[in-house]
Amino acid sequence: MAMRADSQPRRWLRFGLRVALVLAAATATTAHVQAQARDTVTHTSAHRMGWGRTTFVLTEVLEFDPNADARPVTFDVVGWSGGPSRRLWFKADGGVATVGSAMHGEYQLLLGRMISPWWDAQVGVRHDRRREGSASVSRTGVVVGLQGLAPGWFEVEPSLFVTSDGHVSADVTASFDLYLTQRLVLQPRLEASAAVRDEARFGIGRGLSAASFGLRTRYEFRREFAPYAGVVWEGQYGRTRELARLGGASAGGAAVVAGLRVWY
Repeated sequence: MAMRADSQPRRWLRFGLRVALVLAAATATTAHVQAQARDTVTHTSAHRMGWGRTTFVLTEVLEFDPNADARPVTFDVVGWSGGPSRRLWFKADGGVATVGSAMHGEYQLLLGRMISPWWDAQVGVRHDRRREGSASVSRTGVVVGLQGLAPGWFEVEPSLFVTSDGHVSADVTASFDLYLTQRLVLQPRLEASAAVRDEARFGIGRGLSAASFGLRTRYEFRREFAPYAGVVWEGQYGRTRELARLGGASAGGAAVVAGLRVWY
């Protein structure tokens, strides 16, 4: 009986060692799969894409909101030309109404320099234009920003904008590609902006002025071609919300969108 009692702990010890080996193998396999997924994410990142390429263009957002009164088409395009350490960047972000003549757009031409394997520093010129009916306003200034990958593989793009009239504002965009399968991708995307002081002609108030959060699900028929559908929540805050209400405009809401993500 004593020998049987001694052998029982040994059997449990051998069983525990086998379980530990299985768990270690499973952990290694999971880490390998996650590494492959990360490689896939960086493959279509505007910052990391294109080692060995000289040009790259990504239409991150090109979508239509069928339920809004103006039926707008929204776009967000980024492209660059150059090598891995120095690049000439172009960015365009805005929307155009398909019913009526309203539009707004932000256009940037930037010089970028790699400051780490994960980040580019950028400086250049930004031009904004907004049209509502027959009225049109514009502003131009200097923009300084960063573009790269934060810990957790978040694509982050903060920038600081100073207009020729001395108005200072800041913008940040952050997104993450969650691969549900090899082709089905869920992308949370956050955009926010803030201003130091009011710029009423653009409908911008001091403090946090606007923010939007989108959940878009795309299917990559090819890595370069992916239709998507999603939901976008937009809101204006503080003085910007007050200016919107005074002008009879909407201060935000939710929208169901459909669009296309392409890169070349």
